[in-house]
Amino acid sequence: MTVRVLVADDQGIVRAGLTTILNGQPGVEVVGQAADGREAVALAHRLRPDVCLFDIRMPVLDGIEATRLVAGPDVDDPIAVVVITTFDTDEYIYGALRAGARGFLLKGTEPDQLIRAIHAAVHGDALIDPAVTARLLATFATGGPAAAPAQPIDALTDREENVLGRVARGRTNAEIARELHISMSTVKFHLAGLMTKLGVRNRVELAIWAYQTKRVQ
Repeated sequence: MTVRVLVADDQGIVRAGLTTILNGQPGVEVVGQAADGREAVALAHRLRPDVCLFDIRMPVLDGIEATRLVAGPDVDDPIAVVVITTFDTDEYIYGALRAGARGFLLKGTEPDQLIRAIHAAVHGDALIDPAVTARLLATFATGGPAAAPAQPIDALTDREENVLGRVARGRTNAEIARELHISMSTVKFHLAGLMTKLGVRNRVELAIWAYQTKRVQ
């Protein structure tokens, strides 16, 4: 199956570079490009790509609002969004997370990491650049826009703690499965259980919770 991708960035050279990288991979095709958030949303609704690759800082409509309109909790048929950023403003990253972004990458990431993030998003997983996770966690550790961490009614199991710690360190599902000697389906089972217990929607929020509760340093 060919993964259809929409690329949105206000810098033409960045759009061209991302498009070249993605189109050079087997099974990946860039089906549209947008120079601002409003155009990105319109193209996403018209083309229905498998994954949208959005910059955060774009004119007319920023990447946060574009993500909310394409992948937010109020969208009936959401499209997976991977945010790629230069980390100009940490609060933007948190906003994109709340808006429904599934993956986070730095613009300096290696091409193979970008491809892995695209494929992870298609399969309902999320690949988060460890540097992105570290920066987010550092923001919350120094008084970022986070509320006090909610405590689960039911305590986490030892296995859930093991999975949570690895998520907080940016491990993918495959890496967690390999390190804990369990199957991918078991990893997904524990992730679903963790999200339900903690009332979070994705693995970045899991990582934030782990950091706030001093499970990782």
